[in-house]
Amino acid sequence: MASKLLRAVVLGPPGSGKGTVCERIARSFGLQHLSSGQFLRESLGGGGGECPAGPPRRHRERGVPGRASPDGLGMSAGPSVPFLCCCCPAPGFPRTLGQAKALDGICQLDLVISLNIPFETLKDRLSARWVHPASGRVYNMDFNPPHVQGVDDVTGEPLVQREDDRPEAVAARLRKYKDAAKPVIELYKSRGILHSFSGTETNKIWPYVYTLLSSRIPPILPDEEH
Repeated sequence: MASKLLRAVVLGPPGSGKGTVCERIARSFGLQHLSSGQFLRESLGGGGGECPAGPPRRHRERGVPGRASPDGLGMSAGPSVPFLCCCCPAPGFPRTLGQAKALDGICQLDLVISLNIPFETLKDRLSARWVHPASGRVYNMDFNPPHVQGVDDVTGEPLVQREDDRPEAVAARLRKYKDAAKPVIELYKSRGILHSFSGTETNKIWPYVYTLLSSRIPPILPDEEH
């Protein structure tokens, strides 16, 4: 793995499919998937600028809604904020220019993938999203609904809609992301490592992401298996 090390992040607004893209990358390329908190503990605790290496494995930690870490720590906690490193992308991180600069002190990125999804598509996706609070399982009433409306498939417990996924809050979230992300995207564009992909469906964007990464590191699964 070390000889094929690729450090990358996936950027995109809320509801853009960052988590799905990262899960596919981890599966297709046999890469390590770490949460943002675990990544920082292992990287900073190890005393170096290298992303933690090791056998392919996947970790996920759940952040605490409403609590954010300072930009100087290079992370922002939130519900289910996974971080992938050691040849893997990190969905939605860094979110601000301060976080991007802090990340520079941990490892130098080779690749930045930016997902550009139309505003109306994002609004519809987020407004239709419901979650099972205890497990973090996410459902979308349009394309991934629960078997029984309003309850979790596994436990039968009620689903809830997060406050910031309600229609009246979505527009504000997207505006906030756009303002914060613009300097981050410009930074990586100026470094020549930004690759942008536009579309309304993750399944249609994914083949282009797969092709890009395949030119950098060898896949372990063919694209048609997704």
